[in-house]
Amino acid sequence: MKKALLLKALIVIFAVLFIDQFVKIWIKTHFFYGEHIHVLGISWFQIHFIENNGMAFGMEFAGNYGKIFLTIFRLIASSGIAYYLYYLIKKQANSFLIITIALIFTGAIGNILDSMFYGMMFSESTGFDKAVFMPEGGGYSAFLYGRVVDMFYFPIINTTLPQWIPFIGGSSFEFFAPIFNVADSAITIGVFILLIFQKRLFKPKQAVEDMPSIFEKEE
Repeated sequence: MKKALLLKALIVIFAVLFIDQFVKIWIKTHFFYGEHIHVLGISWFQIHFIENNGMAFGMEFAGNYGKIFLTIFRLIASSGIAYYLYYLIKKQANSFLIITIALIFTGAIGNILDSMFYGMMFSESTGFDKAVFMPEGGGYSAFLYGRVVDMFYFPIINTTLPQWIPFIGGSSFEFFAPIFNVADSAITIGVFILLIFQKRLFKPKQAVEDMPSIFEKEE
C-alpha cells in the first residue's frame, strides 16, 4: 500500500515537473521577451512570454535581497511540504490528499528551479534576442538570481468601467490579468482542492489519530 501511494506521488511529481520545465524551456528559447500569440485565434487565451523576480502569477518581490530571501523561504517551505508528504505516505493517508500535496510540492519546486538555475543556464531574453541554452559566455545572472518564466495569459474581460462607478469609473479593468505557468497552476489547483474537499480529506477522527505530537515521549 505504501509503495502504491509513493508511486502515485512520484508520478504526479515527475509528470508535472517535466511538463512545467519543458514548456518553460521551449518558450524561453523560442519567444522574444514580451512576445505573445493568440491560441487558436482566441483573444482571451494567449501565450505571453514574461519573466519575474518574485512570487507566483507574475508578482514581484523587492530587490535582490528580497529575491534571495524568497528563494530561501521557498526551499524551507518545500522541505516542510516534502516531509508532510512523506508523513502522509507513511501513514497511508487518503490517496487524493497525497496527490494534492504532491501537486503543491511540485509547483513550488518548479519555480525554485527557475530561480536557482535559469540565470546560469540561459542568455538574456530581450525583445530582439531569444535566449540561448548554455551560452558560451555564461548566463544572464548568478546562482539563485534566475527569473521565473511565465506564459499563460487569460484576459477574459478587458474593458473600461462605466463613468458612474464612484472613484474608479472610467478606468480600465481586466480579468484575469496575471500571467502564470504550469507550476503556478499546480499550486493553485492543489490549494483549491484542499479548500473545497477539506472535510473529506481531513476527517476529524483521522486527523486526531494521525496527527504527530511534539509531546509524545519514547517509552
